[in-house]
Amino acid sequence: MNADKRNRPLALFVTGTDTGIGKTRVAAGLLCAARRAGWSTAGLKPVASGCEETPDGLRNDDALALQSQTTLALTYEQINPVSLRAAIAPHVAARQEGRRITAERLEGLCRAVLMQRAGLTVIEGAGGWEVPLSDRQRFPDLVRRLETPVVLVVGVRLGCINHAVLTARAILADGLPLAGWVANCIDPAMAEVDATVETLHNLIPAPCLGVLPQDEAAGAEQVADYLDLTALGDVDLAGNRR
Repeated sequence: MNADKRNRPLALFVTGTDTGIGKTRVAAGLLCAARRAGWSTAGLKPVASGCEETPDGLRNDDALALQSQTTLALTYEQINPVSLRAAIAPHVAARQEGRRITAERLEGLCRAVLMQRAGLTVIEGAGGWEVPLSDRQRFPDLVRRLETPVVLVVGVRLGCINHAVLTARAILADGLPLAGWVANCIDPAMAEVDATVETLHNLIPAPCLGVLPQDEAAGAEQVADYLDLTALGDVDLAGNRR
């Protein structure tokens, strides 16, 4: 991105082809890369399942990873406003706890952080693109309200081409701009990784922001080395090309 973008806030919503394919890894890496470039940063995990009790309250590892790369003075509750105990689909976990998640409420919570105008705000979803928030709403309902460009994380393993293409189509069909995608190599035994990534280049109608090698121990600093923020191009907060 051009240097003059430093004063233009950018928000991105990070989703994935499935659960457990590296959304947090990429989201934290994007924040780290932006921080290195001199931008202020904010990471959000609006809804998190699988939270654990701590002396400070419920905490989620993904949200804590985003908090570690956030330069704004945000509380944990601002970063992860909806914390759920069970490590299951958010709408089911919320139902178990007698809670109700709505896109309208999440929008307000996210906008409270967006109004602080960090250079880069990264909002991480839960699971894949179509994960429900409730019986009537899905994560895309929140993203449409925020008008946030989407970054798709592709877990590179057998079957990922189909998952990636279908997810990209769903994002675009929901009226959201696909700002870019990241290939996260998660299967060390997979054959023809390069050929698979090349196919993804040809089939996903958005720029590739990076290809991450298989390394479960890699932290945000290492992941940031493989990500290219300039590939996002001129995308503003509403997802419009300038």
